[in-house]
Amino acid sequence: MAHTPTAREGVGRDRAGQVETRGIDQVPDGERHGRPAELFAVWAAPNVSYLSFVVGAALVLLGLPLGEAVAVVLAGNLLWLLTGYVAISGPAAGTAGSVISRAMYGIRANRAVVAVTGWLISSLYLALNWSAASVAALGLPELVGLPASAAVEAVVVCVIAAVTVLVALFGHATIVRLYPALTVLLTVVFVVVSVLVVLRADWAYVPAEPLRGTAHLVALAAGFTLVASAPLSYANSPDLARYLPRDSSRRAVALWTAAGAYLPSAVFTVVGVLAATGLDMTDPQRALEGVMPGWFVPVFALGVVGNTVANNAMTAYSAGLSVQSIGIRLPRAAAVLVVGAVGAGLTLFAVLVFDFLTAVNTMMELVVVVTGPCMGVFAADVLLRRGRYDGRALLDERPGSPYWYRAGINPAGVLATLVGIGAAVVCAGASTWSGPVAEALGGVNLAVPVGVVGAAAAYGLLARAFGTLPAGPR
Repeated sequence: MAHTPTAREGVGRDRAGQVETRGIDQVPDGERHGRPAELFAVWAAPNVSYLSFVVGAALVLLGLPLGEAVAVVLAGNLLWLLTGYVAISGPAAGTAGSVISRAMYGIRANRAVVAVTGWLISSLYLALNWSAASVAALGLPELVGLPASAAVEAVVVCVIAAVTVLVALFGHATIVRLYPALTVLLTVVFVVVSVLVVLRADWAYVPAEPLRGTAHLVALAAGFTLVASAPLSYANSPDLARYLPRDSSRRAVALWTAAGAYLPSAVFTVVGVLAATGLDMTDPQRALEGVMPGWFVPVFALGVVGNTVANNAMTAYSAGLSVQSIGIRLPRAAAVLVVGAVGAGLTLFAVLVFDFLTAVNTMMELVVVVTGPCMGVFAADVLLRRGRYDGRALLDERPGSPYWYRAGINPAGVLATLVGIGAAVVCAGASTWSGPVAEALGGVNLAVPVGVVGAAAAYGLLARAFGTLPAGPR
């Protein structure tokens, strides 16, 4: 049956400082507001990130010389263009990306896809980001005389998670209002750190043992995959654009989204590269704090926490919409609370049980074999439909509805995604596992280009073969 908004959904306008009541139901034209330019700060705040420093340093630790590491950063971050491109479906449909993907997968199959990409993987990202923030913030309790202990760690995690969930509960308008100020504050903090790092950088850096041959290609591919994993995980970009007027410029929506994410991510990841040329970034937290004056260390810790709140609030917000898209009849606010509780539970395991964190990190190395093909299919669908989606039809879950396809399954989307995942798996190369193609190539990881392009190409062919594209409005 069609989705019926819960009692408090869809009854009020989107206002900052008030709990957003609208869930996945379509935003009426009369409630559309804002301009595409507001998306820049929405995407910039989550990407002024401590993890960018860590990723950049990892490229040098892989053995890449300075110039090549910077080139990998700039190239890998170009995949934010895909995140921006799929965002144009938000204003067109007026609903969440986890509903729009019904066009690709069908009503029933979409629930399985969203359960994995929109809920499970999102919960893992919540845990990883909260874990990183808790490590940075553990020194703050000592400033007020609290000794380090497991109990204090748990309290720090819970406080960061609670603030994050609160922002996600207030929702879209609060995020749009809050993130510009947060972007400015975080940028100031991270620019100060960047200046301190650049002063220690070795601009003539070359690896002590330069990589050659296959080992060089392995490092380049691994670095590209590491950088690309972030933009490929953000297929939720329509969620933040769905309140924009239906006639908003598609180019503006795509470019403001992509630019907001690309610029800070590229800049601060390059800073991470420079940091590794002059500091021992095997322990990035200690290395970065070592170049700061003592009074600035808690400021930096608060900056890391602020970025994590911005990043995870967006993730929790979209994951709450995904819970509704799966078919669980909860108000959006309740769905966010469920997601937050699961993510906080995983985080407590991550910071208190080391082996769990190791297992999760290994899993995230390989998560691109799923997120890459899903992003490829989404982008291909937007291209083939020319960004045109019927929000009301997407919310019609009855058999025979336009997006019901065959028994609730769009075979084109399902098969293309499976083809892409299969191709990515055999081409993947991670620290603990490699596919047969990667093994044959000496460990070169081609999961990202093969998974994304393969899934997109397969979808284009299969959509025409199965005749599923006419489901969208012309």
